[in-house]
Amino acid sequence: MTISVLPKRDELGVKGGQLYIDGVWTDASDGGTWTHKNPATNEEVTTFAVGSAEDVDRAMKAARKAFDEGPWPRMNARDRKAILQRLVGLIYDHKDELAQLQTLDNAIPIAFNSMYQVGAEVTADVFDHHAGWIDKINGDTIPHYTGNELVTLTFREPVGVVAAIIPWNAPLFLFAQKVAPALATGCTVIVKPSEHAALAILRLTEIIEEVGLPPGVLNVIPGPGASTGEALITHPGVDKISFTGSRAVGQHILSVSGDGLKRVSLELGGKSASVNFPDAPDIGLAAMTAMGMVSMGMAGQGCVIQSRALVDKTIYDEFLSAAESLIPMVQYGDPFSYETTSAPLINPRQLDRVMGYIASGQESGARLVAGGDRPGGDLSAGNYVNPTLFADVDNSWPIAREEIFGPVLSVIPFADEDEAIRIANDSPYGLGAGVYTSDIKRAFRVAKAIRAGTIGVNEYAVAPNAPFGGYKTSGLGREGGWPAIEAFTELKTVFVGLQ
Repeated sequence: MTISVLPKRDELGVKGGQLYIDGVWTDASDGGTWTHKNPATNEEVTTFAVGSAEDVDRAMKAARKAFDEGPWPRMNARDRKAILQRLVGLIYDHKDELAQLQTLDNAIPIAFNSMYQVGAEVTADVFDHHAGWIDKINGDTIPHYTGNELVTLTFREPVGVVAAIIPWNAPLFLFAQKVAPALATGCTVIVKPSEHAALAILRLTEIIEEVGLPPGVLNVIPGPGASTGEALITHPGVDKISFTGSRAVGQHILSVSGDGLKRVSLELGGKSASVNFPDAPDIGLAAMTAMGMVSMGMAGQGCVIQSRALVDKTIYDEFLSAAESLIPMVQYGDPFSYETTSAPLINPRQLDRVMGYIASGQESGARLVAGGDRPGGDLSAGNYVNPTLFADVDNSWPIAREEIFGPVLSVIPFADEDEAIRIANDSPYGLGAGVYTSDIKRAFRVAKAIRAGTIGVNEYAVAPNAPFGGYKTSGLGREGGWPAIEAFTELKTVFVGLQ
């Protein structure tokens, strides 16, 4: 049966999208548009406006005025908190619609886009969590140091105008991770969603309109990174950049932000390792979890996916057999069917990139256990790659060192705990990791030894109230919890003389 997402588009009433600047929906100043294609079928779904440098400047002036002159940064805690709390309920009311729009964006199956980790419910909870901080963003009183009659105080104040740049793989959640703490602290925001996933964000912006933010506090401008994104990160009106995406773009943002010494938060992906010991509670389940991370749901298109499976040699064959046994459970197909388990890649360029890595793995000498090819038939119109399992991988090879962002698992043997830690840390990335063991002492010992921002022991999660971010080239700063509030505030010290 031929797959088509167009009936769902019509059911949802999707129309062409516009930019949201200074509280008004508007076309691009130069008439620029982007034609969105769903990755499952490459059908043209709709067109929406994309921002030019002139549009970015318009949004910046609106955000700057709203911050410098508007009520939002000066609003009392009770009123700002009430506005964001109203939004929480509205997001819950529209959670099914938002999940479907996110699937229309990125073709990640509706069963996965409806799950807590990436869906509207966690989006609402992120706003709820950060709204709770609004009346708790406190300063300190500092004791006299020299004996002078001084009162020394600190204040936390909003950093200013924020450029928030989000990717396509979990746009709702990542929108909330950046926008919620920015608004909670009193900042104004310009959001650039990916041109590959703007539909759910544009609808969420319509929902946010209902809570009555002052004009200019939130502006949304989709567009390609090379044009819209570049105009945004280089604009002198930006006080802070918060970016989730590739390491190369993050390095570029860091370099161009130096001119104005802009504050920067970066989440730049990873090459996370799962470390599997013989005393894992369930070796078969650990193996299927590793294979499932790269093949189910996002099909490996997640920054914290554990795409390197480090496996003790004594359980190596058992692990491989269990990992391979999960592959027949992968079901590609209509992304709006609850029987579909796994996504295509986001676009043809990424498809070519992943196939190139698979070829590289074979050329390096890895043993191809399963996959390595593309499905045919009706699925050939989409950007699908069959789940791919490589064994006997050397950690120096590209498939073990570079972020593939596709359904590819590299399995690497180790002899003992020390070697496992060495291999896990032998990576330019340090976003996440997993430790699978029944020994609680070993679990803490290995978790502390691995240089990564989030470690899961026999399970992995991301929570609104927990900090998330990476070591090394996986980024700078943290999102979630109190560290996110710190990231969007400046600390001011005031001395008051009493003599």
